Order: sequence, then C-alpha cells, then structure tokens
Amino acid sequence: MKNKPLILVTNDDGILAPGIRALIDVVKGIGEIVVVAPDSPQSGQGHAITIEKPIRLKKVDPFGGIEAYECTGTPVDCVKLAKHIVLKERQIDLCVSGVNHGSNASINIIYSGTMSAAMEASLEGINSIGFSLLDYSFEADFSHIKKYIAQIVNWVLVNKTIKGNLLNVNLPSTPPIKGIKICRQADARWEERFQESIDPRGQKYYWLTGEFINKDTGEDSDVKALEDGYISVVPAGHDLTNYEGMKELKTMAFEEIFDQ
Repeated sequence: MKNKPLILVTNDDGILAPGIRALIDVVKGIGEIVVVAPDSPQSGQGHAITIEKPIRLKKVDPFGGIEAYECTGTPVDCVKLAKHIVLKERQIDLCVSGVNHGSNASINIIYSGTMSAAMEASLEGINSIGFSLLDYSFEADFSHIKKYIAQIVNWVLVNKTIKGNLLNVNLPSTPPIKGIKICRQADARWEERFQESIDPRGQKYYWLTGEFINKDTGEDSDVKALEDGYISVVPAGHDLTNYEGMKELKTMAFEEIFDQ
C-alpha cells in the first residue's frame, strides 16, 4: 500500500491562529502532516530570515496528536528548519501555508509571510500552495472554503503544477463562491500613510496605515476575480526579472555606457 503524501503545514499568523487550524482540519485527511509554524504572529515579514540571533524550535501538541513545532523565527525560518532539521531525511510532497487571515492578492504577495513561506518551500523544489481568506478578523469563518482547499490540494498532489510549483490562492470571505479562476497578479499597490504620535515617555513614534489602490481594469486579474465572487489562483514564481524592461534597455544600448 502506497504511503500517504507528506504535507508540511505552516503560516505567518502563528501556530495558534484559527486559519492554520482550519487548514490542518482539511489536510489531515489527505496525507501525513507535520506542522512547523511561528510561535507568534509574523504578518508582513515577507521573505525575512533570522541571522543575528538563535532560532528556537519546540515540539508542541495543540492539534491533538499531530506532530507540530513552534518556532521563534519567521515563516521562512520555519520552512528552512522543517526541511533541514525536522524532516531532513524525508521527502516533502507538498507545503501548504495559511490559511492567512486577510488577502494576499496582487502586490500583497511581496509582503506576505504566508506566501514567502510557500515560496521558500518551492525554492527547495517542493510543490507549494499559499491559502488566504479575505477576512482579517481573528474570528473569521473558514467553514465555507474547506472543501475548495481540499480540492486544490488533491489536484496538486495528483497533477503537480505546470511549469512551476507555487500557487497563490485567495478565497472570498463569504459564500456563495461562484467557482475558481486562473488569474494574473493585479497591478495594484498600497498608498501608505504614517500616523504620528507621542508615547508615554514623550518619544515620537509612527504607525503605518494605508489604503489599497487598484487601478487595474483587466478582467483576468486576481482582484477582479475575487470581487466577482471567485477563488483566484495565481501561478507564482521567483524570477523578478522585468523582461520587457530588459528588451528596452538592449535597444537603448545601455551596455555601451561601460567604458572598456
């Protein structure tokens, strides 16, 4: 009898977040799972790694007998430790990250600890999926998305992923969900502001706020799909080369500025 697939579960909201518990509820029926997740919220950490202080890893049991570890590092640290320490003698068939409390559509993928954890696994050659629910509340309801997560996980385990091994999946916060759309990342951004205030010791501090601005009018973007009630699936990657910009620079003889 074939062994069950080995699935690594991680996130950026912390090992006790409801989102990771919802994800575990789904994938524990699909394969053997091991959880390595931050011991505290790490949202917005992007692809940060810990290099100037020790990282601690502690075996815990918040999920009723499922092998789980809490990590003092970033989401990317969690994946590195899972790969090289916890599961160093084993092949990981799939890494799932999330379910994130809040959107990781469009430019959010750059800042997201959830997606950076999945991306780190994909860099190691592991098929990876980041899941996010468009609800930032700690009390968010994940019940209506579990069957879709199961379907996507099973599909990736059977089919792998075509020309890449990383999917960014965002799910609407409320039913009904109309279906799934394969999308591109929307060309949008955050318009940031900083609120200035004074702490009790009289020292000035700043608190980041902002508004998400989407001027992308395309019908095939992840933001558009989510607005229309669909799950968005964006095949993501690691190559940040602007190929159109590269072509333009070549036509402008940019290389000739170097005086040989």
